[in-house]
Amino acid sequence: MPHVGIVTDSTCDLPPGEYAALGVEMVPLTVHIGDEHFRDWIDISPEDFYRRLESSQTLPTTSQPSPAAFAEAYEALAARGAEEIVAITLSAALSGTHESATLAAKGCTVPVRVVDGKLASHGTTLAVKAAAAVRDAGGDAAAVERQAIETSRATKLFFLLDTLDYLVKGGRAGKATGLAASLLNIKPVLRINEDGIIEPFRKVRGRQQAIEALAGYVAEESRAHGRLRLCLLHAHVEGEAEEMERALVAAGADLEIESRGVIGSVIGTYTGPGAVGLAYYPIG
Repeated sequence: MPHVGIVTDSTCDLPPGEYAALGVEMVPLTVHIGDEHFRDWIDISPEDFYRRLESSQTLPTTSQPSPAAFAEAYEALAARGAEEIVAITLSAALSGTHESATLAAKGCTVPVRVVDGKLASHGTTLAVKAAAAVRDAGGDAAAVERQAIETSRATKLFFLLDTLDYLVKGGRAGKATGLAASLLNIKPVLRINEDGIIEPFRKVRGRQQAIEALAGYVAEESRAHGRLRLCLLHAHVEGEAEEMERALVAAGADLEIESRGVIGSVIGTYTGPGAVGLAYYPIG
């Protein structure tokens, strides 16, 4: 059975140490704040990023990794004995990261399969972890790729924002562009759809009501599809993630919490501070 290497990008929003534990190679995106440039999760922590974001007079920008950065990751895995590689990336509808990973694959010395995760943040993490589990069980690259695709397609990602300004100004609002969420304290629940595009899901008056509405929907999902494997995510507002977790319990959701994690600097550039959300897929 060939040894399979797995590559992903930093928008998984895992702390760097966790990639080594998973046996996964990470390629970072970059966030630009004024004249400063930081590799996501390597040169800047989420805590430092959100502190800077709230005091910055200009909106940060981001850039995808170059094909050369992915090529370096691929060749590092090949040098360590990988005979095949599976790369799992941020949604191609949100970033050129997937394109860079695909271009790099063409010149690699070993076969590379590139999966568009069609997700972001801890939603991608769920697909990466599921793929790593199949590899660790002895699966070949085809099986690892298949698991990554199946898990990413089964995963739903929802989030609430304090403001749509960061998403709109950053050009990532997708089908949520033009949503007048500031009127009458309307708080939209957004999601990434099956095409990897951000779109409105529900509009609720007030943040607490939005959290409760999302928790109620997830509970309905668990009753319809069985137990859910779920990640909670937040833009350095741990208390709101805990509030979301309490709301899920109160709604009777049948779930297994995979992780509780922070949104990193690249995804945080578009969510802004105060975002909270969740990602999940059914495990029966």
